[in-house]
Amino acid sequence: MLIAGFPAGAWGTNCYLVAPAAGEECVIIDPGHQAADGVEEAIRKHRLKPVAVVLTHGHIDHVASVVPVCGAHDVPAWIHPDDRYMMNDPEKGIGRSIGMPLLGELTVGEPDDVKELADGAKLELAGLELSVAHAPGHTKGSVTFGMPEAADIPPILFSGDLLFAGSIGRTDLPGGDMAEMLDSLARVCLPLDDSTVVLSGHGPQTTIGQERATNPYLRQVAAGQGASEAPRRGM
Repeated sequence: MLIAGFPAGAWGTNCYLVAPAAGEECVIIDPGHQAADGVEEAIRKHRLKPVAVVLTHGHIDHVASVVPVCGAHDVPAWIHPDDRYMMNDPEKGIGRSIGMPLLGELTVGEPDDVKELADGAKLELAGLELSVAHAPGHTKGSVTFGMPEAADIPPILFSGDLLFAGSIGRTDLPGGDMAEMLDSLARVCLPLDDSTVVLSGHGPQTTIGQERATNPYLRQVAAGQGASEAPRRGM
């Protein structure tokens, strides 16, 4: 398994290229603000052939490079229908005051081929199996992508802005909802094995076991308590 990840743009959003091995087909996850050059560098370095872009949600820091990346490689982009509108109108997803400093330099819109994600779907792409879980809370159309354990590789969760190392995604932007966030954490994250590696939209990797033990939000969800006042992250 090859996972090449890097933080990109003004928000340090993690973009991932995932392939069975170097020299094979790959899936690109969340090519966000100023990610296109990093994507091309990783493709060259590992001799990859992209077959799809998949998106954890529609915020501009996760989708800003979708059009150039999809166009350069003639591949579709997958996104949940509840967040699709943000590809054409990102200010509705983040609020005008947050978006104005950077939106002027971006060319927003949809790539030529957009496919919609559904909860529980199994995507067979590039020789990989990605399990889609609808996880609203950060946005209405947030999803996670899970990959099963294989050989000596533990299970993997691409959590987007649902779960971070020590925190969770913010819920104060349009479409955010703390009650939905807590429900998604309980439904999507708590059932996972402690060995599951969490690759999130921002910050370092972690594991479900580490977050179950130390993340104030996940601990309170597990205990059936209400929302924590601990800091949240992401755009």
